[in-house]
Amino acid sequence: MHILVADDDIPSVKLTSFVLEEAGYRVYKAYDAGSILQSVEQHNPDLILLDVMMPKSSGFDICRQIRRTSDVPIIFLSGRSQLQDRVMGLQIGGDDYLVKPFEPSELLARVEAVLRRRNSDMLNPSARLSQGGLTLDPVEHKVVFEDRSVELTPLEFRLLYYLMKNSGRVLNTSQILSKVWGYDYEGESNLVAVYIRRLRTKIESDPEHPQHVITVRNLGYKFEA
Repeated sequence: MHILVADDDIPSVKLTSFVLEEAGYRVYKAYDAGSILQSVEQHNPDLILLDVMMPKSSGFDICRQIRRTSDVPIIFLSGRSQLQDRVMGLQIGGDDYLVKPFEPSELLARVEAVLRRRNSDMLNPSARLSQGGLTLDPVEHKVVFEDRSVELTPLEFRLLYYLMKNSGRVLNTSQILSKVWGYDYEGESNLVAVYIRRLRTKIESDPEHPQHVITVRNLGYKFEA
């Protein structure tokens, strides 16, 4: 597996690279927006660790540029722990957000979870789902809602698939994190809530009054056909 470590802090890049290389990953390094985008195109990494506080162009801006052409998994690394920063990172296409300083063991756990999710065989290629005006085709990664095509990120697709596969059943955040994200960390319930909101804006006629992706207060979420 090839991982791009993108950060303008050279000592931080060296330390993070050492941890990853010791775990068996091949590491590429980049220190500014230009070299990051060039490395993505040249090396096609399996995962990007992207610092938020980059010079000239922030990690968020760089992520937006990457997302125009690639769905490579991105984990943001940042000393900024405010909720709005974490939410922003997820909303623009990040797959995870890890606050500095972090323990090497947590970094590796997050990396492994994202890569496991990426390569997971959770989606059965034959299991085409069609409920409530929604049709999911895992083979071609297509979603159709009321005769219009819907563009979902891989993570949004997995979340919707899991909800639809368990239609009518209430799923708590721990179950969703485990099956869709591949891990279960305390305090990550907001991660699920952010993606639920994103999903509703794409598949609900009225996202403020959802008919399909329903919140069950104090319990979790369920899909209603």
